[in-house]
Amino acid sequence: MRHPTKPRPGDRVAVLSPSAGLPGLFPLPFDLGLLRLREDFGLVPVEYPTTRRMGSTPEDRAVDIHAAFADPEIAAVISSIGGDDQIRVLPHLDAALLRANPKPFFGYSDNTAFLAYLWAAGVIGFHGGAVMTQFGRPGALHPVTAAALRAALFTTGPYDLPEVTASGDIDRPWDDPATFDSEPPLRPCSGWRWHNADQVVEGRSWGGNVEVLSWLLMADRAIRPVEDYAGSVLLLETSEEMPTATEVYRVLRSMGERGLLRQFPAALVGRPKTWYFSKRTTPAEAAAYRDDQRAAVLRAFAEYSPAATLVFDVDFGHTDPQVVLPYGAPILVDGPGRRVTVTY
Repeated sequence: MRHPTKPRPGDRVAVLSPSAGLPGLFPLPFDLGLLRLREDFGLVPVEYPTTRRMGSTPEDRAVDIHAAFADPEIAAVISSIGGDDQIRVLPHLDAALLRANPKPFFGYSDNTAFLAYLWAAGVIGFHGGAVMTQFGRPGALHPVTAAALRAALFTTGPYDLPEVTASGDIDRPWDDPATFDSEPPLRPCSGWRWHNADQVVEGRSWGGNVEVLSWLLMADRAIRPVEDYAGSVLLLETSEEMPTATEVYRVLRSMGERGLLRQFPAALVGRPKTWYFSKRTTPAEAAAYRDDQRAAVLRAFAEYSPAATLVFDVDFGHTDPQVVLPYGAPILVDGPGRRVTVTY
């Protein structure tokens, strides 16, 4: 796996929309995110033809990806947001070009597709840190998110993930300027939940959004032979579409039948998103959703990888605050020490 060179303050960074040009529909969080990239992180964001354009073809989005990675003046690539169409971009990508010009890539959700593609090409990426959601967070960046972004962008070496005491996933409308006058609401939350915490596991990470992983597996895109994942740490998180526990179990069951789950001696499971505009849950319903999803993951691992160490409610994916996880670099899961250390 190749570790891309990190950017430094003053460097130019590409801002791309590999999935959907949502910055064109919702400029408020996007422009705020660009402002923070410039003023808080000292970086110079560079937009590309499809960054704000809805309905761009997969070929055009691939052209922008190639241009950003091939440009020697671009030091990193940051996604604007996710979507659901990135899988159609992958066939148009040039793995040799990306491998010859590695850049730190930041994204999550549908960007799981490109992160998995980079992993298969031997390039380390970063799961997290989209412009519209993390950099463009209303009110202010969350301190935990800001610290992880700064460490992942500019530093190398180990980074201990923090446990938080309050988190949030209740959205407010992006087309209302009042949304950005204050920070999103947070609620008290429990820390991590451990299963089989009697061992220490270290391996390079792979995985991401459960729904997108299922699409990649069905289409056989950016998927290596199962033996290539042996000893890795699996990352799992779900999106605002809030798949049912049954759906999550069935995806993991299929991964188990393929022989994938038994390759992972440890897994980090993100704190799931439990509220969306189309699914406005009560606190009790949100808690039940989290419990049901945890039970589904435990059931699948009990059947296909019963000795694996699992850590639930890690703050990555569709949650606030959000930590950045390296994708393809080592992650240490220390059960006895109740510690998770990533390598940036």
